[in-house]
Amino acid sequence: MVEPGRLRLRAGMVGGGAGADIGKTHRFGMRLDDRYSLEAGVFGRDSGQAARVASSLGVSPERTYADYEQMAEAESAHPEGIDLAVVATPNDSHFPIAKAFLEQGISVVCEKPLTGDSATAAELVRIAAENDAILAVPHCYSAYAMVRQASRMVRDGALGRITFVDVEHASGWAATPLELSGHKQAAWRTDPDVAGFPSVVADLGTHAYHLARYITGLEAEEISGQLHTVVPGRTVFDNATVSLRLNSGVPGRVWASMAATGHNHGLRIRIFGDAGSLEWQHEDPHHLSVQDLEGTTTILTHGLSTLSDDAARLTRVGLGHPEGFLEAFANFYRDLADELTARRDRTASTIRELSFPTGIDGLIGVQFVEAVAASHANNGAWTVPASATSQEA
Repeated sequence: MVEPGRLRLRAGMVGGGAGADIGKTHRFGMRLDDRYSLEAGVFGRDSGQAARVASSLGVSPERTYADYEQMAEAESAHPEGIDLAVVATPNDSHFPIAKAFLEQGISVVCEKPLTGDSATAAELVRIAAENDAILAVPHCYSAYAMVRQASRMVRDGALGRITFVDVEHASGWAATPLELSGHKQAAWRTDPDVAGFPSVVADLGTHAYHLARYITGLEAEEISGQLHTVVPGRTVFDNATVSLRLNSGVPGRVWASMAATGHNHGLRIRIFGDAGSLEWQHEDPHHLSVQDLEGTTTILTHGLSTLSDDAARLTRVGLGHPEGFLEAFANFYRDLADELTARRDRTASTIRELSFPTGIDGLIGVQFVEAVAASHANNGAWTVPASATSQEA
């Protein structure tokens, strides 16, 4: 039921049950600005455990469902039904769950990769548009203030003509065969039937590729990929190196790994231009390093009064107070809440040039995964992603 002026949006979640850290992260992000209330959910296959999770989150038994089909149907008919469904489940279930809610006109946040293939990802984009629903993908690294600052600088020409883009998401979390020790996350992320055989590209490579696209505004026209399994006996690829040919002939590189021994999160991007360069690292997110032609380095800090409006609007506390991962998720959810509220209240759109990633970004990510896999199968041959083909059409 449309209630213009209602402050909080009603949210539901599928997944995010016991032991699921990403579910907690989504919930923390939604709570930080008090723009959402969690009203419904499917919190696991075990009914008893799911009920306990729901109770701990304040979700009533009447709106704790056995499966997503039941939830989508019931919430679409509920007089105070949810405005948004969050899909925080393993990769192989994303498509049917997101589809069920979008077909009911309920907006969706779906974890990446959006789906397992570009045909189903494109179908979700189409269904969302047909039902006037928002489909968003939480590539939340783009919601750090200093990433927005980097993007504004690059897009405004502060580095001159872009000459090279280098991004890596090289984590060492699975540098040993955790999947053999009962590790829940490792078990499904290294199962090709759940995560897909190019698992590391879908899991980490899509984040790296999106960050490169988001900061530069460039798209890949061709890619050349090589996949490797570093940990013996693992049934998915856990390391990927991808060369990029971006718009205007700009070269680039993506390195994604879950087996980069000793690395923590390992997300870093460097952009080079003919007038300067910049670097941002996720493990030091409130600093942006900028170099000029002479090699002079300037460190821009989150909260500086001289930063762009794109960065300033995401700054929650003053200079010298670092902000991090949960705040980035909150920034994603705040931008999304603004647009969901505008659509609900039939006011002007709040979408700006640098905003939250959508289903289109999710689709491009899936097309990237497919192109890397195809290139690898063809001995690293240069391959045109489907997204580049569609842009030319």
